[in-house]
Amino acid sequence: MSHQKKYQQLAKDILSLCGGSENISSHTHCMTRLRITPIDNEKVHITAIKELDGVIGVVEAETLQIILGTGVVNQVSSSFEQLLNASGSYDLNNEAQKNRTPFKLFLRRIASIFIPIIPALVASGLITGITKAIVQAGWLDEKSQAAVILTVIGSGLFAYLGILVGTNAAKEFGGSPALGALAGILIINPASADIMLFGTNILPGRGGLIGVLLAAIFMALVETKIRRFVPQSLDIIVTPTITLLITGIFTYVVFMPVGGFISDAITSGLTYLLNMGGIFAGFVLGATFLPLVVTGLHQGLTPIHMELINSIGDDPLLPILAMGGAGQVGAAFAIYMKTKKKKLKRAIAGGLPSGMLGIGEPLIFGVTLPLGRPFLTACLGAGIGGAFQAYFQIATKAIGVSGLPLTFIVHTHQMLLYLIGLFIAYVAGFFFTYLFGFHDDMAVEFEDHNQ
Repeated sequence: MSHQKKYQQLAKDILSLCGGSENISSHTHCMTRLRITPIDNEKVHITAIKELDGVIGVVEAETLQIILGTGVVNQVSSSFEQLLNASGSYDLNNEAQKNRTPFKLFLRRIASIFIPIIPALVASGLITGITKAIVQAGWLDEKSQAAVILTVIGSGLFAYLGILVGTNAAKEFGGSPALGALAGILIINPASADIMLFGTNILPGRGGLIGVLLAAIFMALVETKIRRFVPQSLDIIVTPTITLLITGIFTYVVFMPVGGFISDAITSGLTYLLNMGGIFAGFVLGATFLPLVVTGLHQGLTPIHMELINSIGDDPLLPILAMGGAGQVGAAFAIYMKTKKKKLKRAIAGGLPSGMLGIGEPLIFGVTLPLGRPFLTACLGAGIGGAFQAYFQIATKAIGVSGLPLTFIVHTHQMLLYLIGLFIAYVAGFFFTYLFGFHDDMAVEFEDHNQ
């Protein structure tokens, strides 16, 4: 069976075990997970889904998160959507059926805004980081055309990121994507510097992505309200015009100052925590990141990373959290060395490359979490690495995938220190797991879990 047919069959099986197309309220995917919102959870056969060939694991949260791994998830999600569209019974906007737990719904929506942008962030960050590393090493003159071209290619996204965030925010909250893009433009537009309010000129970009989110969400809500009272024949003219006018005024008077205040509070709070807490703060943040990955809530941190970069110029939080995956890689190596079970060895060998490249879900849901104790020792290893990163104040210049690729987006003079911290997390995860976290009797439970 070809890979394409295998993915199509997996999508069919998942859809069937989720109760069919009539039981699907919405779906999306991130880098490793197919996220499904069923209408009736009683119709979903969780155990059977876990046993499907190609499914690494399943998380039952505000959405049903089926772990498939990088590359695979894109193919399966595409086939899944084709099946839903062909059925004719799928309503992509069926918000009434969604889980409405306020905090979880908020995080899910924030994740849905930023997840589609992550590939662009990773690509731009890596190109920017590698270019600066090459220039710093003296292999390329920073004024050469090659360096200029690479810099322009890598930096473009970050200048106009607010437009993409506004577009996705509007879509997520039921507004027009083009108007959402305008919300981003309102904030980043250099011409806004000519506006004087309360005796002070507006600072373009003030409020950052927080301000963009506030403006785009407000614009979507205003648009839907206005549309209720405008005749259909005039909708295309009246609704967007009034929406933009109202949102523009609120953006400059309210959202940019409020967004700036929130942004300053977040960045000041985190930098204060890291400066005062030092090694202890780094240990706690590093050790507690893997549980966030399990629940999928880690995607909600993306705007915080971006706001740190916008506000203080770099991100000291990302290298610390990246140690979560490193501790788990070390734990997986320890299990591989100790176990005699071939099936467990194969699972580790399949997940280690992606784990070292910053994609941790295959090892989490395929190895450490089913075994139990190794997940905890991986967290301890991550904490040691996080403490190291915090002590040396390692920071990234962009957002990207953790693990080894993150090396290229930390400050050039910190690359070696980051790699040392990564290695320390590997060793600590290995040490804790080898001595305290695993014995081969656990592998029997692992194989029972996967059969």
